[in-house]
Amino acid sequence: MFKKSKPILLFSIATLCFSTSSYGQGQAPDSSINEIAPVEVKAYFHKQMMLQLSHSTQVISQQSISSQNPSSLVSALNSSAGLRIEERSPGSYRLALRGSMLRSPFGVRNSKIYMDEIPLTDASGNTYLNLLDPIGIEQVLVMKGPDGSLFGPNSGGVLQLTPNGLGERHSRKSFHVGGGSFGLFQQQLSFSQEVNDRYQFAFDQAYLRSDGYREQTGMQKKYFQTSHQWNYANNKQFKLFAIYSDLGYETPGGLNAQQMEENPRQARPATATLPGAIQQQAAIYNKTLLGGITHEINFKDHWKHVIALFGSTTDFKNPFITNYEVRDEKNIGYRTYLSYQQEDNPNWTYEMQLGTEAQQGHYHILNHENNLGIKGTLTDDDQLENFQHFYFYRIKTQIANRFLAEGSIGLSYYDMEFNRNIPNQAAVSGQKKLDPNWMPRLGLSYLFNPLFAIRGSISKGYSTPTIAEVRSSDNQINENLQPEEGTNYELGLRFESVNRTIIADISAYSYQMKDGIIRQVNEQGNEYFVNAGEIDQQGIEASLFTHLLDREQANFFKNMVFSSHLTYQDYTFKSYQLTDQNYSGNRVTSVPQWIWVNNLNLQLNKQFNLTMMHNFTSRIPLNDANSVYSNKYHLLQAKVSWIVGLNEQLKLQVFLGGDNLLNEKYSLGNDINALGNRYFNPSPTRNYYAGIKIMY
Repeated sequence: MFKKSKPILLFSIATLCFSTSSYGQGQAPDSSINEIAPVEVKAYFHKQMMLQLSHSTQVISQQSISSQNPSSLVSALNSSAGLRIEERSPGSYRLALRGSMLRSPFGVRNSKIYMDEIPLTDASGNTYLNLLDPIGIEQVLVMKGPDGSLFGPNSGGVLQLTPNGLGERHSRKSFHVGGGSFGLFQQQLSFSQEVNDRYQFAFDQAYLRSDGYREQTGMQKKYFQTSHQWNYANNKQFKLFAIYSDLGYETPGGLNAQQMEENPRQARPATATLPGAIQQQAAIYNKTLLGGITHEINFKDHWKHVIALFGSTTDFKNPFITNYEVRDEKNIGYRTYLSYQQEDNPNWTYEMQLGTEAQQGHYHILNHENNLGIKGTLTDDDQLENFQHFYFYRIKTQIANRFLAEGSIGLSYYDMEFNRNIPNQAAVSGQKKLDPNWMPRLGLSYLFNPLFAIRGSISKGYSTPTIAEVRSSDNQINENLQPEEGTNYELGLRFESVNRTIIADISAYSYQMKDGIIRQVNEQGNEYFVNAGEIDQQGIEASLFTHLLDREQANFFKNMVFSSHLTYQDYTFKSYQLTDQNYSGNRVTSVPQWIWVNNLNLQLNKQFNLTMMHNFTSRIPLNDANSVYSNKYHLLQAKVSWIVGLNEQLKLQVFLGGDNLLNEKYSLGNDINALGNRYFNPSPTRNYYAGIKIMY
């Protein structure tokens, strides 16, 4: 599919970059020293103190995103306790937030993701997270635990991404080029400008390619993003956001244990009945345009109204082992709410919001025979439409700046229609309509003193099946597939030292899920989805941030930040029987019991920076019977960078990094319940990258 380059370290020095910036005194631009955590964060509708949130929340800054390999979001997102992102091959992402990979061959299916006020998640509940490039993201707010009351159906949580240009006001420009092992090449351009005190805009562009570690893992992505924010009156604001992503990546397929041992770099070989991944040129091509506008007006001192209109179109092609699928996906929607905030009395403040969000999606899906990567005879022609909308209300009050209570409730509706046009057969049409579903949440927080707070919440999780699950690769319409739902109980503690050099956070939760959606594979190698009876999800998440050293005038060591994130997940099938197999009591497929991530960020004098990340992941059950497990692994990554001032404004950064430095044999994404025991997608061995970046 893609033109191959030599699998050696590509180190490009010919780089130009321009940037005006407003960095703080003594702080290097694009420093890899992470912020400990923001004092305030815009969670939900207004800025709130992190210490007093009733949610388990973590912020991933732009510095964290760029602290390791700048071509990928994987390392940064995996540094959040309770959040796991996998990459089976370059470009093939899937994500689980407080949940499992049971539903996701790729993509995100049980969590909600927003770009500012605009959902990246489509009308069916699917999210193409792999379309994004790290250069366009200023911050990621991770809200863990189901919250359908304000953000619609989800059973894992919500990610709110702040695009460049819609966050803090600044002017900076940069250009970066670099390369690495296995044919990696990356180029990024970022331009943000505060034109005046009323208008700012940003433009981000990126190109990424890789040959990949294995056969049939070439990848190429072209990415464009723009954001505009215009305060055209003292109390009125207009925002525009748009992205275009052209992503293509080959899919090598899974290997069984013997094949992985013999040659971990091979693609899925042919069998007596099926051709291999290389023969069928198995790949995914995704061209997506997404955009929206947001208008905000503040009036009568305490009132605010926000409305966002958005839409997307996707051209999706997937030559697979057994067929060649083509999808035309179109989505359109809106999100609007009215907010009232009363803060006149410091001893008693309150706020409330009333709003609605709706999306409508149209999906035209065609399946052809796959003749060695070329579309053959048409076998299926389906058109599906879904309309998902919900209404929400929230009220929050705070007494004496200590006790916080908030309650919210959402009412969700879901309708789907389909028309099947199978060649030489009579057309079939149908409708799937779910009953309206209430999604409440109650959250409490109490500040014992300025350093220590306790929180608790009860919330309902609810996640409808996506179009890709109702109409999966077996080309059948599964009208019997039901939403997964349950109730989450959570308790958390947070501590912040006087000068915030130490921050500790711990959460414990219990989520009882009914009708969990689980991926299965039929004898032809095509996937389909079923509902499990009940799943018991219990877990503990703990995070520690420490600023060990902060000496601006030091001769050698200037700053040292250490963070540690521990995730314990005790997930079991409480009641799950499939035909004559009873899996009740087994561990939930695809969920590691322990994940421990440590980060060390060290800034030396002369603007030398060293960042190191260690990720321990315990073994993972790969089938519902728990008869096959992946091995546990320790993943070590490191990056060293040097920043030098070329003049008062122009700065040059040179960096070198390495991944899997311990040379572990591991897989950062396995196929679950795989046919022929082809569970394993071997990840790259020890590899390196390097590049330069100039900022003005």
